[in-house]
Amino acid sequence: MRDRKEVIVMLVLIIKPGKEPCRMELGHSLAEMQKAVGGSIQILYPFDEPVALVCNEEGKLLNLPVNRALRDEEGRIYDIVSGTFFLCGAPADSDALASLTEEQICRYEQRFARPELFLNIGGRIICLPDQ
Repeated sequence: MRDRKEVIVMLVLIIKPGKEPCRMELGHSLAEMQKAVGGSIQILYPFDEPVALVCNEEGKLLNLPVNRALRDEEGRIYDIVSGTFFLCGAPADSDALASLTEEQICRYEQRFARPELFLNIGGRIICLPDQ
C-alpha cells in the first residue's frame, strides 16, 4: 500500500486585474503560490489585521497590468499593486500562511469588489472609481 501525501490547502481570495475577487483553494507550496501570481512572490502586510497580500515581486518591473490601490487610514493611495495577487491569513503565532476566515473573505470581497482604472494625468495618478 502506497503512502499518500496529504494535500494541505488554504482558502484565499485571488484578485486579478479588471476582475472581481474570487475564492480559491491554494496549496502552501512556494511553487503553487508563484504560479498563482505569475512569478516570484512578495508578501506584504498592509492591513491592521493578520492578513497577508501575496503578489508578484517584480509586477511593476515586468509592467504587469495595474490591479488595485492600497490606501492609508485617510483613504489616500500609497501604492498600487500590479498583476494578480491573493489575500490569505497570516497568524501572529505562526510563520506559515493560512486560510482566511469567512468574515475576512466577506470583508475583502467587498473592499476589492470593483476593479479600478488608473490614469496618469500630468504626473498625478487618478483612480476610478475613487473610494
